[in-house]
Amino acid sequence: MASIIKGRHWVTGGMFLLALLLYIDRVCISVAKDPIAGDLNLSDKAMGWVLSAFALGYALMQVPSGMMADRHGPRKVLTAIVTLWSALTAATGVAWNFMSMLVVRFLFGAGEAGAFPGMARAIYSWMPLQERGIITGINFSGSRLGAAFALPLVAWLIESYGWRMTFVILGVIGIVWALIWWTFFRDTPEEHPKLSPSEKEYILQNRQQQETGAKASLSRQQLFQSRNMWSVIGQYFCSNFTFFFALTWLFPYLKNKYQLESLEAGWYAVAPFIAGAIGNWVAGGLVDSIFKKGNWNLSRNLPAIIGFALAAIGLIGCLYMETPLGAVFFLSIAIFGADMTLPPSWALCVDIGKSNAGAVSGTMNMAGNIGAFLTALAFPYLTDWTGSVNYFFYVAAALNIAAILMWMRIKADKGLSY
Repeated sequence: MASIIKGRHWVTGGMFLLALLLYIDRVCISVAKDPIAGDLNLSDKAMGWVLSAFALGYALMQVPSGMMADRHGPRKVLTAIVTLWSALTAATGVAWNFMSMLVVRFLFGAGEAGAFPGMARAIYSWMPLQERGIITGINFSGSRLGAAFALPLVAWLIESYGWRMTFVILGVIGIVWALIWWTFFRDTPEEHPKLSPSEKEYILQNRQQQETGAKASLSRQQLFQSRNMWSVIGQYFCSNFTFFFALTWLFPYLKNKYQLESLEAGWYAVAPFIAGAIGNWVAGGLVDSIFKKGNWNLSRNLPAIIGFALAAIGLIGCLYMETPLGAVFFLSIAIFGADMTLPPSWALCVDIGKSNAGAVSGTMNMAGNIGAFLTALAFPYLTDWTGSVNYFFYVAAALNIAAILMWMRIKADKGLSY
């Protein structure tokens, strides 16, 4: 069995479970929206601020967290941040009014911020270049499956134990993951005592070329004068604007528009997240398949362009559906497409960031979560101002089309010098 399940596969499994947990904890607030709003007397706009507070904290801490992962290694950083955000997940269950909930969710977002940049830094050290796409796809599929799994599970937990105890239970699970990661993971394959010599040699020969001597530092000028970096930032803003709707307002949108019960809405809302997981697998495989044929740039650009086109089609198509099944079908196309953009986006950050992959991916994810922050507010406010949910979907579709143009400018093989 040891020869079949390699050391890097165990690392991938740990990151997959982390992404699963990350999104179970994150989506819980959406399922708990009605009981929280009822207990704390919060309007939809107030809940919009609660949902967006997470995204703001998450966005602001992306770059610092990524830099910490680069400096201190993903073992220490991921252990620390998972412990922190798990404690804040539990603390959500003791919030007593609007301001306390706002502060806890902001800090929770800040705590979760280092997860994906930390994983990106681990991928740089552990994963062969030709496996980067599928590994990234597996990681992000965990997040989507976590969200899908959370919707009916959390709805059941809330009905059985109440929303406050549900957050406490999820917090305890996160601390268990942190203890396991600290015990078994090492920052590099060279440091791992249980890794076979043959696998270690394979990883060292096939991962992206590492800097020799002192680690190359990353200046702000180098980062923000890069055409690649600005395109990466812009397209990820557009991607998150679409996906964060599914994470925050999809459940209440389906429940209210189609007059569904909570568990029924939860099961309908599972489908887009399952589609997102499949989108990650498809794009991850496509990234690696094209790369192995010798076209580095196309391996990143083509899956992302296809994904953004599907996202725009799905968002507009759902507006013409009169049943929840029809709406969920097109929303699943939209989330499938949006998630197709993730493996090429994160693979690109590792491509151009190298040993600074944490900082580069953190910068991209910061921009993406500014998009997420605006989504959580745009949906209730645009609906209130226009009297229709349609305008939110028009805006999201237009952003997906703009992202296609951004990807046409990106050249993965040029690094940050382009």
